[in-house]
Amino acid sequence: MQHNIFTTMRSLKLIDGCKGTQIYSLNPSNPTINGGGGGGGGGGGGGGGGGGGVAGEKLLHHLHDHAGVHANRYKSNQNCHTVVETLLPHGLPKVDLLDPQIEPYLKSVNFVETLADVYRRTENCHQSEKSEAYLEQCAIFRGLPDPKLFRRSLRSARKHAVDAHSKVVISAWLKYERREDELIGTSAMDCCGWNIECPKAALASGYNPESIFDPCVCSRPPQEDVDDEGSVEDEECSTSVEDGDMSFCIGDKEVRCFRYNIAGLSRPFNTMLYGSFVESRRERINFSQNGISADGMRAAEIFSRTKKIDSFDPPIVLELLSLANKFCCDEMKSACDVYLASLVSDIDSAVLFMEYGLEETAYLLVAACLQVFLRELPNSINDPNVVRFFCSSEARERLAMVGHASFVLYYFLSLIAMEDDMKSNTTVMLLERLGECGSSSWQKQLVNHLLGCVMLERNEYKDAQHWFQASVDAGHTYSLVGLARAKYRRGHKFSAYKQMNSLISEYTPVGWMYQERSLYCLGKEKMMDLNTATELDPTLSFPYMYRAVLMAEDNKIGAAISEINKIVGFKVSAECLALRAWFSIAMEDYDGALRDVRALLTFEPNYMMFNGKMHAEQLVELLRHHGQQWNQADCWMQLYDRWSSVDDIGSLAVVHQMLANDPGRSLLWFRQSLLLLRLNSQKAAMRSLRLARNYSSSEHERLVYEGWILYDTGHREEALAKAEESISIQRSFEAFFLKAYALADSSLDSETSQYVIGLLEEALKCPSDGLRKGQALNNLGSVYVDCENLDRARVCYINALTIKHTRAHQGLARVYHLKNQRKHAYDEMTRLIEKARNNASAYEKRSEYCDRDMAKNDLSMATQLDPLRTYPYRYRAAVLMDDHKEAEAIAELTKAIAFKPDLQLLHLRAAFQESMGDFVATLRDCEAALCLDPSHGDTLELCNRARERCNEQQK
Repeated sequence: MQHNIFTTMRSLKLIDGCKGTQIYSLNPSNPTINGGGGGGGGGGGGGGGGGGGVAGEKLLHHLHDHAGVHANRYKSNQNCHTVVETLLPHGLPKVDLLDPQIEPYLKSVNFVETLADVYRRTENCHQSEKSEAYLEQCAIFRGLPDPKLFRRSLRSARKHAVDAHSKVVISAWLKYERREDELIGTSAMDCCGWNIECPKAALASGYNPESIFDPCVCSRPPQEDVDDEGSVEDEECSTSVEDGDMSFCIGDKEVRCFRYNIAGLSRPFNTMLYGSFVESRRERINFSQNGISADGMRAAEIFSRTKKIDSFDPPIVLELLSLANKFCCDEMKSACDVYLASLVSDIDSAVLFMEYGLEETAYLLVAACLQVFLRELPNSINDPNVVRFFCSSEARERLAMVGHASFVLYYFLSLIAMEDDMKSNTTVMLLERLGECGSSSWQKQLVNHLLGCVMLERNEYKDAQHWFQASVDAGHTYSLVGLARAKYRRGHKFSAYKQMNSLISEYTPVGWMYQERSLYCLGKEKMMDLNTATELDPTLSFPYMYRAVLMAEDNKIGAAISEINKIVGFKVSAECLALRAWFSIAMEDYDGALRDVRALLTFEPNYMMFNGKMHAEQLVELLRHHGQQWNQADCWMQLYDRWSSVDDIGSLAVVHQMLANDPGRSLLWFRQSLLLLRLNSQKAAMRSLRLARNYSSSEHERLVYEGWILYDTGHREEALAKAEESISIQRSFEAFFLKAYALADSSLDSETSQYVIGLLEEALKCPSDGLRKGQALNNLGSVYVDCENLDRARVCYINALTIKHTRAHQGLARVYHLKNQRKHAYDEMTRLIEKARNNASAYEKRSEYCDRDMAKNDLSMATQLDPLRTYPYRYRAAVLMDDHKEAEAIAELTKAIAFKPDLQLLHLRAAFQESMGDFVATLRDCEAALCLDPSHGDTLELCNRARERCNEQQK
């Protein structure tokens, strides 16, 4: 039956394919049946006839019943297959429609060498060049799954920004990373309280990298201004017709001035009034042809004496700005620039003043307008009144005239445009302007590669090939992948194959090379390339998806699901969940399909299923009528069960259903964010956290969620401040927990540990549900362990397990281990393995509580379940080193570093290489590790030793 379903499904003739012949073979008038009954009746007299008739009648009834059962089965199968047809209107997925994305980032063939090189250049460059060096780090880290690396480099770029333009752009970029535009009740120009993102601090001149983490002027208490209006007014009135020694005549009006004061405004005025010009000998000078009104000239006279413009209306200040430009009055221009910049507060005023700023080359005014545009992103990218200032070559030239056309500006704008609509003309134009701003090698590589990616998405393959080739010529080897893909789309398949073949031969092979080459070959060779790609880089999704779809095409749906489960177990993505849901529908596992579709919607709320043909929300509506129906109380029970079994995807699906029933429940949005963080999807987690904040029903609750947003984006001190403010309003579990969590995220001394313990105990006294209290008990147990109070830690873990916080098994195992009860520790981890759906970490931890052979088995299982866990590689490498198998130990670490350049892996490999006397390789790995974490003490020490030895060898 399964064969029939899937054979016919591809032709969309589902019902015909399910018809069988068995029920039509039952015929009541069959002579064999009737003949048997009749013969019995005739030969056996009345009684015999009666007996034979009853037996025949019973047999007939039995056969009718049997036929009825089969008829019901037919109807059931017919209905079932009609359901499948409804849910899969586009049939099963096909391998021809699968295509791995070309990543729109800088991607190196030798990533470790790239990290080491950019670290060296950042450390050795001049202070004025550091901001650009950190921007290059941003471009490199943007392609990594951990967004903290990107944000740390972006903060460093802001720290070393030397001009207002760079400060404005990078401060706005940092703000955008938190997507505060989605927070209800906030303004684009709101200040976070610290110089690093303060809009006023960004406009301040000067280079002071140590001040960016200080509180800004916005957070200081307002000071009383000295009331000097009277003195200003007196000075304004002090020049009368009798007092001035000259006049400017504008139309029929005359403005009395002091010649000396006006001459002091600029050298041109001084030359005109005291030089050899006729005006120097005249008391009355005709000034009507200079584009300034009498009121404007009167304001210039006042400024010549007071050096202040605060009392003038904006139109008058704009006249002064124009006059200052004509007559090179630098001091007056600067004062006008500062004053007008202070008036820019929203999009409307920014659009209005931007034109004046560009026309009069007012640097600060344009910076202030630019700041509003950038802090209003992403909304402003779709405002034609805004984008006209950026998109055309003429617009970029106008910005350049004022000192506001830069690579960092157009890089920021281009990334936003690509996220908004990769195929739009705005995206293309911004990238072209980015290319005009690019000067260094890495900038040209990046711009050309991004343009290639965009053109490929737009199906403009010839242009894509051109840009990818330009990127390759600039030194970006990964763009050869785009070049091959563009050739393939243009029909040059063999040329694409040869190109990837050459790349694999020339460089140390990595997974993405084989993945790309697999597109251009067939049969066994294709499968060999895909398998090699997975072996070299198990994090690549495409090989799993391709193999799974290929199995589905062969009607091996169960095997297809097993294949996709391999990557979903450690790297969850919307695409893989969508594919598994597709397979589950084909298997008539509607609950499983509904779980996956609901879960993927928490990652991407606008996801389109079936190759973009149906919105996932629509599929949920279709599926929920065929799955189990739960009310909100049932959902809470289901959530507890899945949470306790460490089933994060199942938990996400339940939370999604609960939010569908009660979308305004902030607590549920917060739970969703926690689950998404566990699955390493910070972008989706932050979106859920922002919604939790928006739906908050109280001030203290809102402050907690704002604190978590700040904490998760690297602002620990600000998060602590939010927690304390929330506690001051109302004591709550989440406020105490946030404060304790943020404080514990550092090396705790004895005093701080006791303080954290107190905070967690206070949290446990406040109302909350068992899911969160279990987490608090688990964290409390961990702090007790660090304080060597094992008995109290044990009580905490047992209490956590009582309310089904399954992860507490791991903490309890640690307590047993520290008490030298290794067998109990091993058993505790075994219980966790049995209970947890995602148990790779449990296998890894259990390996610490058994002998070497058993540990090796557990670590192999951990790597099989989750290749991204680094401890197993480090352990195996250490064992190999102990056995004096240095080359094999290095190879074990290198295998993992190739797809996960982790700090610990790099540090350990550097230490091994130092012991082998390879100080050049040691230094390279140390510098790469320090690029990931510049403050890692052990690596800094090792790096300094290796550098000294390298210097000694060069002498």
